[in-house]
Amino acid sequence: MFICATPWLKILKILILKPSSLGDVIQALPVLRLLKLHIKNAEIFWWIDSSLAPLIAGDPDLTGLVRFERKRWARPQHWPEMFRSVRWLREQNFDLVIDLQCLARSGAFAWLARGKFLVGLDEVREGARGFYDIAMPRKNFHTHAVDWYLSVLPPLGVPIHQNFIWLPERTEVSAAVKSKWKTDGAQWIALQPGGRWKNKRWPVNYFAELVRRLAEKFPAARFALLGSGEDRLLGEIISRAAPERALNLCGATSLPEMIEWIRLCSLMVTNDTGPMHVAAALGQPLVALFGPTEPRRTGPYGQFENVLRLDLPCSPCLKSYCIYEKPYECLNALSPALVFERVQKLLPPPA
Repeated sequence: MFICATPWLKILKILILKPSSLGDVIQALPVLRLLKLHIKNAEIFWWIDSSLAPLIAGDPDLTGLVRFERKRWARPQHWPEMFRSVRWLREQNFDLVIDLQCLARSGAFAWLARGKFLVGLDEVREGARGFYDIAMPRKNFHTHAVDWYLSVLPPLGVPIHQNFIWLPERTEVSAAVKSKWKTDGAQWIALQPGGRWKNKRWPVNYFAELVRRLAEKFPAARFALLGSGEDRLLGEIISRAAPERALNLCGATSLPEMIEWIRLCSLMVTNDTGPMHVAAALGQPLVALFGPTEPRRTGPYGQFENVLRLDLPCSPCLKSYCIYEKPYECLNALSPALVFERVQKLLPPPA
């Protein structure tokens, strides 16, 4: 069932539910951009995990954030807070609610918000589609997440195109990053050695070897090692390959600072992680190292040609653990020499 476009041009209040994760929120932002671009008078709110709220706090296209305290609300003593949040959602009288998480939990919250119309994604395994007025299926297994999220827009009469800024620059944050870490005068290369799954991580000694090769070939290059506090040790190991030219930022940046760091870098070498999607959204050159996951489905949007992966009988397995006869072969067999060759093609030649 498709809806006539005209009535939706008068929408005043919209709620988007996409609480996590970092990469998923980044990939969902085009939905926000196009809604605001084509329904200019809309007041748009975003339901997001509190840990990721700084990612879109103050976004020019958002009227406000609704924080989802997932960890806190798991404890019964904090359930009254959750009920107050639901009551606030109901009081807003949303004209349109869009659930891009398509989990039973998000579907329930979307339904409890009591919006006039509820649109979601058709994900059979969770059963959330039972809450929706319209559920948009994934066209096929390889349909990219960004395209699947965008599929909720045509039924609302909102056209899909790319005439928008995915991640507008935060000028104050950008200036603070450049001042705090003295970034001027260098060609920065971002490295993202961490990953949510162990079998998503290119070996740390491979990253170190790549840094040694790049430091030798590109005298002006410096290296920004990005990641969470859990990746700090990985950053230290890689930094030893070029101690005077590597900056271990793992656990040292806020989410907005991380975005501006990636913006100022000439290139990013990354595992399949959330910051990879940031680089893709910014249009920054990148080399993405893939093992167990499918790049056509969740790879760097618009840069599939810069994905490095091996065709193995088990890949992509889409599993968080490895059962192949040669453990982690999908990433172990991606040599530093191969990655170095690809990086050289994307970096400007040394002065």
